Amino acid sequence: MVAQEFTVDLNKPLVFQVGHLGESYQEWVHQPIPSREGPRFFESDFWEFLTRTVWWVIPLVWLPVVCWFVSMSIRMGLTIPHVALHVVFGIFIWTLVEYVLHRFLFHIETKSYWGNTIHYLLHGCHHKHPMDGLRLVFPPAAAAVLSVPFWNLVKLFATPLTAPALFGGGLLGYVMYDVTHYYLHHGQPTSDVPKNLKRYHLNHHFRIQNKGFGITSALWDRVFGTLPPSKTDVKSG
Repeated sequence: MVAQEFTVDLNKPLVFQVGHLGESYQEWVHQPIPSREGPRFFESDFWEFLTRTVWWVIPLVWLPVVCWFVSMSIRMGLTIPHVALHVVFGIFIWTLVEYVLHRFLFHIETKSYWGNTIHYLLHGCHHKHPMDGLRLVFPPAAAAVLSVPFWNLVKLFATPLTAPALFGGGLLGYVMYDVTHYYLHHGQPTSDVPKNLKRYHLNHHFRIQNKGFGITSALWDRVFGTLPPSKTDVKSG
C-alpha cells in the first residue's frame, strides 16, 4: 500500500507542517510563491511575533554594537589606520562567511521531520516566500546568540588589541549584507551595480537555486565555481 503524500495547508501555521513532507520537502520549498503577503508560522502570537523583523531594526540594533567594538581597539591604543584596516578585513571575511553559510548551511538538503522544520525556519521560508518583507532580515535575538561563537573564534586568531576591530568589521559586513538583501528584494535600483546585484540574486530565487550564493557580491561564486550560467549559455546548452 502506497502512503498518501502529505499536502501543506497554506492557510494554517506552516512550521510544524513542513516536516511531514519528508523527501518531498526539497521540491516543495524551491517552488516559490512570489506574493508579498507572508504566511503564518506559529499558532502562538508570541512565537509568531519573534519571526517578524522590519529591516531598519538591523542597523538600529547593530551599528551601535559595531561602534562599541571598534572603539574598544581604539581605547586600547590601536591607531586609526590600523583600526580601519582591520575593519575592512573584517568586512572581507564576512563576505566569505556569508557565502559559506548560504551555500552549505542554508542550502543543506534535509528530509527528516526536524531537519525540514529547522531548515524551513533558517532559510527555506525565504525561498518559499521570497517577497515576505518581514522575514528577509535575521531577527536580532537569534543573531545575538550566533554572534557569541563568532566573537570567541575571532579572539582565538587575533590579538586582544585587534580582535574588537576585526569583529566590529565582520559585524558591519553582516549589517551591510542584511540591508542589501532586503533592498535586492524590495528596492527599485536605478544604477547599474545594484541593478545587476538584484538581477543576480532574484536569478538565484527564481531560475537556478543551486548557484549564485553571494548576496553582496559574486566574488566567492567566481572563486568556487558557483556562478550561474547566463541565459544564452542555458539556451546553447
